[in-house]
Amino acid sequence: MPVIGVLALQGDVAEHLAALRRLGADARAVRRRRELDAVDALVIPGGESTTMSKLLVAFELLEPLRARLAAGMPALGSCAGMIMLASNVLDGRGDQESLGAIDMTVRRNAFGRQVDSFETDVVLDGIDGGPFRTVFIRAPWVEKVGPDVEVIGRISGGEADGKIVAVRARNVMATAFHPEVTGDERIHRAFAELVRAACDQSDDDKDTRDR
Repeated sequence: MPVIGVLALQGDVAEHLAALRRLGADARAVRRRRELDAVDALVIPGGESTTMSKLLVAFELLEPLRARLAAGMPALGSCAGMIMLASNVLDGRGDQESLGAIDMTVRRNAFGRQVDSFETDVVLDGIDGGPFRTVFIRAPWVEKVGPDVEVIGRISGGEADGKIVAVRARNVMATAFHPEVTGDERIHRAFAELVRAACDQSDDDKDTRDR
């Protein structure tokens, strides 16, 4: 069984761990380099992206995590996690680090401040079961994506109509909202399936090389 880590420096760590464990995943908190080395995939939770950036540096995880993502490790980012996975961040701090795992430009706090938090339904391409009830808390949105990034969710209606709020690029998924707080586990299930497929492909590639 693949091991899925949840970056446990700051944010909605317990909620992601609980959602993954309800699906039967081997989910573990990741705070140290040795813990990162022991997982097959990583969830980067919602929280505060500038704080998360500073803590990645302080815990000496920034460059090892960048290397794992560049090597193809699957990842899921929600809200602040989406910001962390972006290649370019607008309205961020000057010293804010990102991981560059998805070729996209993200606008931090695009929907406004904490008092502007809201819920709405979003249809997610490739995820069955009807619209996903989404929770946006000081959320980003995606301004633009590169040619290899698949847009899987947009806001429908209102002033933010058409804004991109969910994407996938190879083995990496990101949402502007918080799937971990809704009780709807379809995004976590889709990610767990993505991780299993990536691990199976890695095993097949290793077997081919060893022959």
